[in-house]
Amino acid sequence: MTRLIILSLLRERPMHGYEIQQFIQESRLDQWANVLSGSIYYALNKMEEEGLIRAEAEERTGARLRKIYGITPEGEKVYHELLRESLVTPPHSLKSDFLLAVNLIHTLPKEEVLSLLRRNMEQLEETKALWQQGYSIKKQYGLSEASRLLFENSLQMMDLDIQLLYRLMKLVEEDQAGTEKGSQYIKERKWEEP
Repeated sequence: MTRLIILSLLRERPMHGYEIQQFIQESRLDQWANVLSGSIYYALNKMEEEGLIRAEAEERTGARLRKIYGITPEGEKVYHELLRESLVTPPHSLKSDFLLAVNLIHTLPKEEVLSLLRRNMEQLEETKALWQQGYSIKKQYGLSEASRLLFENSLQMMDLDIQLLYRLMKLVEEDQAGTEKGSQYIKERKWEEP
């Protein structure tokens, strides 16, 4: 994802690493895309070695020398490949450590499970508030219909996750989660080699 973001920004105009990093932080891309702002410089160096981007200029800021990068024709090609790959991935992954962990909650003390689920809900509510704030700001500056749709979908997904956590906490509080049934299945089931 880092490569796609960098290439998409450099298609707009040449930039130095700090600008790219600031864009990621300011737009909160690190909150919803699989990218860490700290990984930008490593990715820029690697992509320059691979010929996907090139230093078009250098500017001095104090004692530092900044490279201003532009995209190459090979970078354009890779950009389109990455974009096509991303458009055929599911919008929301169902592969989740959380889904596995829920099936194992019977192995932790009830109060600890409730505390962890509450913390998860609080974090999710904070994230949702940030998204709502970002959505409001972006609407003021104009937002494409596709972006509006993505914001609304993501906010709805967060609402569903908050509902899930609330319902799950209620099951745990009432000792009704029943996740130990999976352990019983594993204890009783035998798998034989063919």
